[in-house]
Amino acid sequence: MKTVFVDSNVFLRFFAMDDPVQHEKAAQLFCRAASGKISLVAGPPVLFEVAWTLRAAYQLPRAKVLDVLSSIAALPGLKLLDAEIVAEAIALARHTHTDFADAYIVAAALASGADEIASFNRAHFERLAAKLADL
Repeated sequence: MKTVFVDSNVFLRFFAMDDPVQHEKAAQLFCRAASGKISLVAGPPVLFEVAWTLRAAYQLPRAKVLDVLSSIAALPGLKLLDAEIVAEAIALARHTHTDFADAYIVAAALASGADEIASFNRAHFERLAAKLADL
């Protein structure tokens, strides 16, 4: 079976529906994956781009961005390279009302077995109850 890596703009056109032609092409791609004709894959930078674009360009509230990311993660026929970390990050971001990227960093740190996070954005990570390294 053919595997296709999906870029952020495909997800954005599908969910934003701001370009009817590209929306339809994205929908067809997702339908082919859902029916088992192809396999889709995406990785961390894609979801970061989606989240950033939805917040910056479309001015969606944080909760709606997390809804879109959850919908992407649940698409049939799509494999996220970091699915467990994404799920944890979405849950953490919802619970703490923080941005996906910061929650992802904490979830990835936990998954890696890291004891602390080194960051100058201490306030961001304190809200996530992350243990911070002394810098």
